[in-house]
Amino acid sequence: MAENEGGAGEGEELGAPKSKLKLIIIAVGVLAILGGGAAGYFLLFGKKGEEHHAEAAPPPKPPSFVEVPDLLVNLVGNPGDRVQYLKVKVVLEVKEEKQVEHIKPSLPRVSDIFQTYLRELRPSDLNGSAGLFRLKEELTKRVNVALAPNEVNAVLFKEIVVQ
Repeated sequence: MAENEGGAGEGEELGAPKSKLKLIIIAVGVLAILGGGAAGYFLLFGKKGEEHHAEAAPPPKPPSFVEVPDLLVNLVGNPGDRVQYLKVKVVLEVKEEKQVEHIKPSLPRVSDIFQTYLRELRPSDLNGSAGLFRLKEELTKRVNVALAPNEVNAVLFKEIVVQ
């Protein structure tokens, strides 16, 4: 009889892990279904709210541009070297159309500032894209000082010729 009791006790212990394993599998399945349902809900209904939000915002205004008269300057060179020239066509990018009317009367000042800066450059200053990037940054900084309180977003090159 003692053997039967021991056998029955072992049988109960073996049955308990199986039921715990079933319980864990069911719990994981339920959590997976709930997680999938929540993710599906947010994917379906969350995007509609964002799209509605994006449609309500007004579209950004395109920038306006101001043409600067062509600039032709001679570059600084070593004595005895052939004289080299720089020809530049520049456009100023501004945020709004109304700024264009404020900038146009100041274009002679902008041309003067650009001319005085460009005349100090050497041909080696314009080598490669890094040289042109530095030139663009320097011209943008100088034009913003000249046109304050108006602000120029960028100086854009239409044409650059070193000859």
